[in-house]
Amino acid sequence: MIAQSLAGRAALITGASEGLGLAIARSFVLAGADVFLCARDAARLEEAQRSLAALGSETQRVLVAPADVSREPDVVRVTTAALAAFPSLQVLVNNAGVYGPMGSIEQVEWTAWTRAIEINLFGSVLMARALVPHFKARNSGKIIQLSGAGATQPLPNISAYAASKSAVVRFAETLAEELRPHHVDVNAVAPGALNTRMLDEVLASEPETVGRAFYERSLEQQSQGGTPLERGAALCVFLASAASDGITGKLISAVWDPWESLSGYRADLDGTDVYTIRRIVPADRGLVWDDK
Repeated sequence: MIAQSLAGRAALITGASEGLGLAIARSFVLAGADVFLCARDAARLEEAQRSLAALGSETQRVLVAPADVSREPDVVRVTTAALAAFPSLQVLVNNAGVYGPMGSIEQVEWTAWTRAIEINLFGSVLMARALVPHFKARNSGKIIQLSGAGATQPLPNISAYAASKSAVVRFAETLAEELRPHHVDVNAVAPGALNTRMLDEVLASEPETVGRAFYERSLEQQSQGGTPLERGAALCVFLASAASDGITGKLISAVWDPWESLSGYRADLDGTDVYTIRRIVPADRGLVWDDK
């Protein structure tokens, strides 16, 4: 993490009461930012506020408000409060998300499946939609979307999560093009395999429900410790800082991609499909097929 790289900046972070969201908030505070946190659990939010306030300087502010990002009235309320507290708000981090129901598509409860889409996809879109006019008026801003394994590979028996995460990455790519003329950078972060509440949900289910192979990989991840939360949080600090200005429309892995040096490749990244979701054709894999 770049020391004090966010000094003078303010960020609104969703799903920030625990896990990766809390780790991102902690890294932002340590980097000098003011933060406005929201999540559904008011008690955990207040606990997070106390712990984070102790890390910052006397002039830094850590504010919180409970909210369900899938509900438009909550989104309007929390974004209005955040802008009132921080009129020059520069950063939105869309971290709130759930796995959703686990099991084959014909067996999972439909309302639970659509609820995951509402939180993961609609919540991200609603938050961005609410703050885009503010960023446009400032002619600058940063929107960071948390992705996950479901965005880049099939996840049998966790289809709501996979579908929603693929959608939010393509939404980020699309929004990046909409906002490019306004100098607002929009990127998605793949934080790696994390040992959080979501992993606990997988291991609390039956192996047959999520698939034996995925369950075994999750057990191995638990035993090995998973990717440190701080790795994804550090990437979010980079994307929220001036060092990443002009890098937009990308899906960046906190684990596999050399993001610390990406600012040196800005010209190469601009206008290419590097770090994006794209279709693979036979020639990409060395296959020669009859194309007639």
